Amino acid sequence: MSGFDENPFGEPNINNDPFSDPAVQKAASSISNKGIEDYNPFANQGGNTGPQVRGASNPPLYGGAAPSAQQPGYGGTATAVQQPAMLQTSTQEAAPPNYARSAQQTIPQSNSGMFSPTSQPPNEPWRRNTQDMNNTPYYPRRNNWPPLPESCCVQPCFYQDIDVEIQADFQNIVRQLYHLWIFHGLVYLTNVVGGLALVLANADGGTELFTLAIMWLILLVPFSFICWFRPAYQAFKNDSSFNFMVYFFMCSLQAIITGYQSLGLHSSGTCGIFRALATFNSVNIFVGLIVLVIAIGFIVAAAGDAFLIMKVHRIYRSTGASVIKAQQEFTSSFLRNEHVQGAAANVAASAVRAQVNNMTQPRY
Repeated sequence: MSGFDENPFGEPNINNDPFSDPAVQKAASSISNKGIEDYNPFANQGGNTGPQVRGASNPPLYGGAAPSAQQPGYGGTATAVQQPAMLQTSTQEAAPPNYARSAQQTIPQSNSGMFSPTSQPPNEPWRRNTQDMNNTPYYPRRNNWPPLPESCCVQPCFYQDIDVEIQADFQNIVRQLYHLWIFHGLVYLTNVVGGLALVLANADGGTELFTLAIMWLILLVPFSFICWFRPAYQAFKNDSSFNFMVYFFMCSLQAIITGYQSLGLHSSGTCGIFRALATFNSVNIFVGLIVLVIAIGFIVAAAGDAFLIMKVHRIYRSTGASVIKAQQEFTSSFLRNEHVQGAAANVAASAVRAQVNNMTQPRY
């Protein structure tokens, strides 16, 4: 066993000590003898830095080495310091491409004042904006109709703004309806003036006509606004089939009543055609002319009712609405009504209490 100790359990041979090698001793002498107690992480360890943490202030290195920057390495040799990549910008910017509007981005203009597939999509943002304004609690709206002074004891009952609440395609027809209602009010007001003229002229039945004329002015003017103009306004505002149905029924009834009043029959309370002819024969021409003008006003109002009913009906048919849709809207709005829900809850609670009382009472 040459090359090995004769006795492995004896004293080690000094000549075979690996730490006596000069290379090992030179490497060991170059290592610092400082312990961990003397280590200062903030001290400059001979100018040699380890791997650096990359971030916004110290971006990662790309590309080759810069020829002018040199840094000593661990082995005493100089190594090149890499620099971060820089984006080279040119002073001349490229011209933007020409923009051509596509067919889908072109908004066609609707020439007719009806619903149509080309006129509905541009109104969708307007519709959503209107719904947001109606639903948000931070959009205060004060009632502005009828326009009464603030010092009056009666305040406005409705909020009405055609330019804000009605789509641009239907603002014209809504204004025509509003002007027709104003014309109805003027006709009933002049009817009172005609009755007063008959009273002053001592005409037969003048007092009765004057009394009934005041009653028609007080009843029919506000009722016509509530019963057919407001439903038409809400129909065009919310595209409601139920409100369209209410408008058709009530405005048709208004047209029939106005047509009957234009005749001026006895005890009708209006200055109509027959009343004007009787006034020409029995009273005088001046009062007869007043009554005749009022009768023509009733005829024009009835014709305006019929004309706008047909015009609104054409718009209604073009929307695809139907009686079934109106029934569904009525059912949903009726069930969502707070008063209806409260009444139903009270009835159900009364029925439950009655049932409990019957169960607690003894049979005998």
